[in-house]
Amino acid sequence: MSLLACRLASRLSVLRLNIHTSRVAFSTDADAKVSSIANVATCSTTLTFLTPSSSCCLQHSFKRIGVIGAGQMGLGIALVTANVAKLRVVIMDASSEQLDKGIRFMGRPSEYTHNALAPIDKLLEKDVSKNRLTSDDAAATRSRVTTATSLEAFADVDFVIEAVSENEQLKRNIFSQLDKIAMPETVLATNTSSISITKIAAATTRPEKVIGMHFMNPVPVMQLVEIIPGLATFPSVLAETKALATAMGKICTTSQDVPGFVANRLLMPYINEAIMTLESVSTATQQPSFFPPFVCPSTVLKHFVLPDQGIATREDIDTTMKLGTNVPMGPLTLADFIGLDTCLAIMKVMHNGTGDSKYRPSVLLQKHVDAGWVGKKSGRGFYEY
Repeated sequence: MSLLACRLASRLSVLRLNIHTSRVAFSTDADAKVSSIANVATCSTTLTFLTPSSSCCLQHSFKRIGVIGAGQMGLGIALVTANVAKLRVVIMDASSEQLDKGIRFMGRPSEYTHNALAPIDKLLEKDVSKNRLTSDDAAATRSRVTTATSLEAFADVDFVIEAVSENEQLKRNIFSQLDKIAMPETVLATNTSSISITKIAAATTRPEKVIGMHFMNPVPVMQLVEIIPGLATFPSVLAETKALATAMGKICTTSQDVPGFVANRLLMPYINEAIMTLESVSTATQQPSFFPPFVCPSTVLKHFVLPDQGIATREDIDTTMKLGTNVPMGPLTLADFIGLDTCLAIMKVMHNGTGDSKYRPSVLLQKHVDAGWVGKKSGRGFYEY
């Protein structure tokens, strides 16, 4: 064998050894990741939240969490806080009727008492019946949840998550009041899906402790939480907020504080364009100014697009996107589930915040909101429920 051949054979042996070593190392690392993932708690769905192993080093010091708003988002956040993160949580809503409605959705009998336990029976018992959760764990989750109708209940919490409607002034008012009530070290988070964190933080005397924590709907099912630091937010607050979201079984992404952040900056123009596709063609409402004397006007008009007919029907728009792009639901159905009033509010925030005409809300979207047809929650949106 020549000297060159000997050298090639030697290098080939080393290469094989390195490959074998890498496989062993990869296998060991994979086992460690599987072990880490196995320790992550599941929420009240069939999904197991797969959190990157690197996030296991994240830690937070929060013991008691406050949630403002007993709507769908607030209740979902409270559920994963108590059930997955195993933290005590108080749900606050100024409307005892809304709070009672939310509690009854969670399974509590119709009677309401202030600061009473808010058992999450309806959702937890479903998990127990499907062996996703033990009865003891369900009881422990119930015991961690309390209710309130005043912000004063947050005087001793470590972390507050605001989940009210997408209204900038409403949020600023809440944060201004909360700033006077909460402990100086308490972190104030907003679940806004588009409004500037920096603007909300400016309503407080602690902008360095204000952060965006954008959960996806429905909270127990969706794995993502968008974390958005404001201009003044401390890096330590960002790190602890990520740790809290991870403890809730979520996977975090971070966005700069810009209108719409990442999720809605991409999603809402898509939904808005689908609504514009449903709108009437602009020339559809224009009838010919001249009819020949020998032609009946109705004969001419029937060749024009009818005013209530857009580029495609709602079913065709949704089916095209659902089957053509392999998404679970079409954009119009998705808009109904999100809430058309929420979609409109987000589009207005992006349009006003950027000045870009591509974010101009659809006229049809505005009309539906004006009519009170805001989607599934009202019984009618682009579809009837």
